[in-house]
Amino acid sequence: MLRLSAAWVLACGLLFGTATASERPNIVLFFVDDLGWSNLGYRSPSLFETPNIDRLAREGVDFVRCYSPSPTCSPSRAALVTGKHPARLKIVRHITDNPRVAKTLYDDRGRPSHHLWLTDPAQFPSKNWLDLEHVTYAEALHELGYYNLFVGKWHLGPKAFHPVHQGFDRQIGTTDAGSPSSYYPDYFKDEAVFDDETEAYLTDKLTDETIRFIESYDRPGPFMISMWYYNVHSPNIGRKDLVPRFQGRPGLEDKRAEFAAQVAAVDESVGRIREALRRKGFDRNTVIVLTSDQGSLYEWPPLRGCKRSDTLCEGGARVPLLIYWPGVTRPGTQNAGIVQTLDLFPTFVEIAGGDPSRYPDLDGVSLVPALRENRVIERGKPVFGYRAYEDLYASVRDGRWKLLAYRSGKTALYDVEQDISEQHD
Repeated sequence: MLRLSAAWVLACGLLFGTATASERPNIVLFFVDDLGWSNLGYRSPSLFETPNIDRLAREGVDFVRCYSPSPTCSPSRAALVTGKHPARLKIVRHITDNPRVAKTLYDDRGRPSHHLWLTDPAQFPSKNWLDLEHVTYAEALHELGYYNLFVGKWHLGPKAFHPVHQGFDRQIGTTDAGSPSSYYPDYFKDEAVFDDETEAYLTDKLTDETIRFIESYDRPGPFMISMWYYNVHSPNIGRKDLVPRFQGRPGLEDKRAEFAAQVAAVDESVGRIREALRRKGFDRNTVIVLTSDQGSLYEWPPLRGCKRSDTLCEGGARVPLLIYWPGVTRPGTQNAGIVQTLDLFPTFVEIAGGDPSRYPDLDGVSLVPALRENRVIERGKPVFGYRAYEDLYASVRDGRWKLLAYRSGKTALYDVEQDISEQHD
């Protein structure tokens, strides 16, 4: 009787396409802070050295037209983890309580629930946390049997709204801060994030903890690791042994050499974690994803814009997106579809054997057809970008065209396929 039951379960699984725990791949997401689209070795070889990320691009799919829906720390994170546009979540700026730049607003319970940016022309209030009512990709994957580890920068609210309250089983190195005070100890002025004393570079410490998790993982089900780096956010403090490699290079003047060393440290982390997966035998059944929240602190020609100005231009809003799915993606594939990082929620669900249509309020669409067949994703509508800091506040990307809109009433239209520098309106 037991044998018949097992056969019946197997037949049902084949009939309905249900993946077993052993078939469902692990997922590792490398989410880098302030890594611009061109800040990679294979795109800017004279400036950056990223052999491990370059290898990832050779192995998988490079989504060359990927955008952050709101290129700012907290909004981009909210979009990634919920699959919803941050304007719908009312998280339109980075979360801050700094009175020099923002005014705190309190709700009827006396909580500092929103803030106003002092120089925002629209004076649009922005939420100071991601409400627990929103379903995260961690909660969706948990229902599919995944163990969720979160490592690094959250920046979506105080402790009551931290990852462990948003569907993640464990968090490492998470604080309320949007950036460290230093990448060497003490990492954060007001908070200790590790139990043990360490002198390590922060990215290395987070990597060590992640490798320790991989080496000790013995659960029967699959896992997802969300490695949300603090790097390469300011302060621009590169790892001491890496900085000399970049000093003196044309184009890396001032703090840019430190920035390039930060990028190199992230690349080394990616390589170390992938090697740990290989040693454990997980590499052939682990999907690897790498992307960023927004462009860098600096402008890198030919792209116009960065996180400090013209942020909805290509230099601030276009971000890397690389996905490698062993046995599925074809090596060295470039996908020309216009996608956003909020597409990763439904993509993770489908990779995990779930049905993204269970979440009908998502703004994102699954990229799995692009991974399996290099199909250009048809959204049926343009891709929108939004900012709530300055005059330039909205963008619309449709086909080869990109429209920019300003609070002052100005608009600009660019053919970004022919004019990636956005110089000819």
